[in-house]
Amino acid sequence: MPVIPAAEYRRVLGHFPTGVVVITTLGPQGPAGLSINSFTSVSLDPPLIGFFPAHTSGSWPTIRQHGAFCANILAADQEDVARLFATPGADRFAGLGWRPAPHSGAPILDGVSAWLDCVIEAVTPTGDHDFVLGRVQALDATAAKPLIYHRGFYM
Repeated sequence: MPVIPAAEYRRVLGHFPTGVVVITTLGPQGPAGLSINSFTSVSLDPPLIGFFPAHTSGSWPTIRQHGAFCANILAADQEDVARLFATPGADRFAGLGWRPAPHSGAPILDGVSAWLDCVIEAVTPTGDHDFVLGRVQALDATAAKPLIYHRGFYM
């Protein structure tokens, strides 16, 4: 089996533009969340979405333990939010406006392009990440354009 260097893999896949999503939850210590760009729609019936948190994520265990989350699809003007939620050890919710999602209570971040309130349906270890399958309980969208990540840059 060929060995693909991580840097080359990242460079080539950087040609595929992705949206930027912040996954949030309410844990025992308060709100928690992380930036994700590996997010996808999985099924219409039932409504399912998926995302891939790294095994090394500090926030993923809290989200998994809670069993529910909100996928916040960031708006084009929220690059600072994407960077904040990608920074290990940052106080991610300091000064950030949010309201509780209707089913999970997970934070819906102010100003997002769209949000999906979900319960965890399944978790499958996949390489150095987990594949999280979420069943959508509620959702909404705004007219805001989404934040895109392409070739190492936000657009």
